[in-house]
Amino acid sequence: MEQITKRNEAVKDSKQTRMFCYQCQETAGNKGCTVSGMCGKVPEVANMQDLLIYVTKGLSAVTTKMREKKLAVDENVNHRVTFNLFTTITNANFDNESIKNRIKDTLLEKERLLKKLNDEDKEKLPEAALWNGDESEFEKKAKEVGIMDTEDDNVRSLRSLITYGIKGIGAYSKHANALLKDNPEIDAFIQKALAATLRDDITVDNLVSLALEVGKNGVAVMQLLDKANTDAYGEPEITKVNIGVRKNPAILVSGHDLRDLEMLLEQTKGTGVDVYTHSEMLPACSYPAFKKYENFVGNYGNAWWQQKDEFEKFNGPILMTTNCIVPPKESYKDRLYTTGATGYPGCKHITGGYGEKKDFSEIIEHAKKCPPPTEIEKGEIYGGFAHEQVIKLADKIVDAVKSGAIKKFVVMAGCDGRAKSREYYTAFAKALPKDTVILTAGCAKYRYNKLDLGMIGDIPRVLDAGQCNDSYSLVVIAMKLKEAFGLDDINALPIIYNIAWYEQKAVLVLLALLSLGIKNIHLGPTLPAFLSPEVVDVLVDKFDIAGITTVENDMEIFFG
Repeated sequence: MEQITKRNEAVKDSKQTRMFCYQCQETAGNKGCTVSGMCGKVPEVANMQDLLIYVTKGLSAVTTKMREKKLAVDENVNHRVTFNLFTTITNANFDNESIKNRIKDTLLEKERLLKKLNDEDKEKLPEAALWNGDESEFEKKAKEVGIMDTEDDNVRSLRSLITYGIKGIGAYSKHANALLKDNPEIDAFIQKALAATLRDDITVDNLVSLALEVGKNGVAVMQLLDKANTDAYGEPEITKVNIGVRKNPAILVSGHDLRDLEMLLEQTKGTGVDVYTHSEMLPACSYPAFKKYENFVGNYGNAWWQQKDEFEKFNGPILMTTNCIVPPKESYKDRLYTTGATGYPGCKHITGGYGEKKDFSEIIEHAKKCPPPTEIEKGEIYGGFAHEQVIKLADKIVDAVKSGAIKKFVVMAGCDGRAKSREYYTAFAKALPKDTVILTAGCAKYRYNKLDLGMIGDIPRVLDAGQCNDSYSLVVIAMKLKEAFGLDDINALPIIYNIAWYEQKAVLVLLALLSLGIKNIHLGPTLPAFLSPEVVDVLVDKFDIAGITTVENDMEIFFG
């Protein structure tokens, strides 16, 4: 807990700093970024993101009041809220002008909706719902409404936890919306919860309950996205994914948005341009619908944080569909394209809304002028172990557990990152007993998915369920195992949770697991800086949350 207590020193002087952000795991000194973001965002961008969240909360307070008055809220308003949330996730958007435009549009939307309420209802709204400053006031207002505007350490901690978890819900909702799938109840909850973080009369106990409700809705939104993906592209299949290259010019697709990938594959058919996935897009290689494209080669590279080296070697253009962008080198900046909620100054942005066909002709023509990718590795890796595929293996898995061939499952889902301390996860995977199976999802997999960990019978020791949102598959798998073994308590399963986190979607996954009553989760490489010591104590007392130590010590804790 010492690492969290240290953060209080930064908090005291936060209002005098150029910015303050502590939403990701790499935040400076595990206290908060005050000069510039460890992610690369400059203070102006950080402050505008704070203001975008503030006005989005104001809009949400208006829509929540409208729902109380039985007034309809249009789905375009819901989409605006989730898109705004996604824009502020770590490593998604560094373009100050695009963020300012979203603030202006949100204020206009809010003013339009306020006209639907009477004066008595407006009087009950928080200040964020009524503020409507012009651009000349943005910078001053942004400095007033950041998270550090909350004085009480525990309230600030819980407001942060809730807001970051809701950013995760917003991101997953946005992906489902791209496939024309909506859940109005989830949208209503997002807005109600955002509005609740503006209340000064809400208690700490109520905020703790709301955080768990965020987790419950996290499970629901991951279920929504899982269905949207599988309805569109089929159930993921167990697949050996090529990690080598061919000799054609190519486009590299990073991020998470499968709809963007689909449109690009359609438009590159017959052009002589190959398409590769990168980082969190790797699981797309396991969907049946994408396997019909002859120019869909496989995966290139590793987790997001290695992109500066890998993007340079790829030689062709890169399409960033979502986070995670690392500020690009000049050597390939002209080859980096953004779309959706992403943005980076000086990089070309491809427009297109929900249900619209995006025009990728410019990036395709660009690719034709580039040399083929430089090969950085060869071989194949396994993918496609989502819940339906693992359930098909359920009998084998149960038999392997009963026979003692499998003693434990280790959930090592979540995020990867640059910190040297994350080498722990590779060493941990290597040190695991040979009778354990890793269940993974998210880019944390890149710490061990290329290790030769072998098989248990015909079951690979690393079962990759997919993207971070496919942590839902890990929940379904756990529930099915609980049913198969006839257990009443999910915590009685032979499952260990050793999860790496980096950004806000991982915060949501953690809350989702907690909402299901899962205990003894170990979280690393550090505990979130935004958690106050008292909030950590609550998580420890209620859910037995813990950090990581050393591989040797944690092996003793997990395996005795």
